[in-house]
Amino acid sequence: MPTVVVGTAGHIDHGKTALLRALTGIDADRLPEERARGMTIDVGYAHLAFDDGVELDFVDVPGHDRLIGNMLVGAGEIDAAMLIVAADDGPRPQTLEHLQLLDALGVADGLVVVTKADLVDANRVAEVQAASRALLLGTSLANAPVLVASAIDGQGMDELRAALRELDGTVRGRWAAARDGDGRDTAPRLAVDRAFTVKGRGTVVTGSLRGGSIEVGGTFRREPGGEAVRVRAVQVHGEPRPRHDGGRTALNLAGLTVDAIHRGDVLTSDPLVRASDRILVRLRSAPPRDGARLRLHVGTDQVDATVRRIPGIADAAIVQLARPIATFARDRGVLREPAAGTVVMGIQVLDPAPPRAASRKRLTPERLERLSEAVETGRSAAILASRIELHGAIAVDTAQHSQPTAAAVAFAEDVGTALRDAALALVAAHHEESPLSPGVTLPRARAALLRRLRSLATIERRDVPAATEAITRLLDGLVADGRLARRGEALRDPSRGDDLPPALLEAMDRLEAALAVPAPPALEAAAATAGCPPEGVRALQADGRLVRIGPDMAWAAPTYHGLAGMALDLARASPLTPAAFRDATGTSRRYVLAILEDLDRRGILERTPDGHIAGPRAPRATPRP
Repeated sequence: MPTVVVGTAGHIDHGKTALLRALTGIDADRLPEERARGMTIDVGYAHLAFDDGVELDFVDVPGHDRLIGNMLVGAGEIDAAMLIVAADDGPRPQTLEHLQLLDALGVADGLVVVTKADLVDANRVAEVQAASRALLLGTSLANAPVLVASAIDGQGMDELRAALRELDGTVRGRWAAARDGDGRDTAPRLAVDRAFTVKGRGTVVTGSLRGGSIEVGGTFRREPGGEAVRVRAVQVHGEPRPRHDGGRTALNLAGLTVDAIHRGDVLTSDPLVRASDRILVRLRSAPPRDGARLRLHVGTDQVDATVRRIPGIADAAIVQLARPIATFARDRGVLREPAAGTVVMGIQVLDPAPPRAASRKRLTPERLERLSEAVETGRSAAILASRIELHGAIAVDTAQHSQPTAAAVAFAEDVGTALRDAALALVAAHHEESPLSPGVTLPRARAALLRRLRSLATIERRDVPAATEAITRLLDGLVADGRLARRGEALRDPSRGDDLPPALLEAMDRLEAALAVPAPPALEAAAATAGCPPEGVRALQADGRLVRIGPDMAWAAPTYHGLAGMALDLARASPLTPAAFRDATGTSRRYVLAILEDLDRRGILERTPDGHIAGPRAPRATPRP
């Protein structure tokens, strides 16, 4: 069962760490300098086990104004907050700033604890309680209860434990509601907040595990980077476990050295997590001026950012980052003024790799609103569908547990319609220009539709093979629907029928017969002699009756396959030299070199210093009787 993660917040020296120590028995100040100075410098961690076996994780953050960046490392990955206000001091500047940060992050579950109640009288406690309630008004924590406690004399500690148990149930109820709506995450992710080396074990990272379970032997990929890493060991609250469902987690990793992974990196198997130096975000307050230079805090990372407004859309922006970071749709973050340190606004990531170039023109208010609604639901399928609509075409990652491979490209409905219309128009224009042709060859159709696709949406170079496969499936769909017909490798209008003119068929037969010899004449000359026009040559190729391996070199298919089979049989017996193949075929070096090079290129044969041998794609040898 995943554990709820509660983050502390509050002004320096208001007793956050002391309260956690009294609650859990754990000193969250892990650094020697923290213990010596009595103040939290970096993020610390503790946990509390209830009598019914439920556990609660705590993230203890610094309260000093110069350490807000470290505070946000902890706050970026919490489920709920515990705001601490000292009874003797009352709300102070960092109390307000931490509350603003929690509000910007949209943290809605939490409670307020007025600490050090042993130092003041009841009137002062009531006064600070009232001031704390007033502070919450208008924030995401407006409904949080305000409790009183003392880590010194134990006052209010039982009530605090009961309130924390109730808070745990509230968060779990929210999780259950998301699951009931199919909003459940499907893949784990862990934003790294610490990375270090344990002697004899190697690299260890810690973070708050989200979105799914991880077990020993499981695989993550690191973002940014995409490297696959294997989990050697899982540790929770100092104890080894075979798996963990969520919450504070330590992982011993194989595949990465400690200097290759840093705070802010994300370990994940979620295909929706992407590393990018541009993100599309929803702004949770009035937008800053275009080109504003701010500091983005998201997850456990922080990076310099420039906000780029989107014309005609007031509550969204493209945030240009100083370096790539890993985010996912639904991620929440904070933009701060780096010099003054003030909170500018909260953001929610809508797209971790937003449209660019040709796809940028699709960034309309309507599509953005649909994406925003999908992000609010938390449904991965809805988010992906909305991103496809926004981009026009998008590479869909199919690998789930290692570095993803863009194995498919999905088209938005209007883009798919435009490509189908372009395919039909291409075939019609071809018939108009070449009435005797059997149709447009598949390679030509794919190339033309890829050019059309690139005018409609941005296709990265690495995704061109996947886009070509998607175009092939689209053409196959047109054939299956009867809107196009296919003969071999040629696409035609089905209304034209499958029969070619008799004179053309006779010329094709003559050319095929002329090429049915081991040493055929040049293709152009043979076609002229047979009276076969270019349309007939293309029809022979489309029907698979002619194998063309050079601009002017071709064989009748049965003849070529016989020669290729002979070459493979000889190569299986012993390394085949061009001279031996020439002698076996009774042809010349020109023909045998062309055939051997073609077989090498297709992997049927493989060239070695001693000659050609059977290649990796050679068909399995048929046993002799």
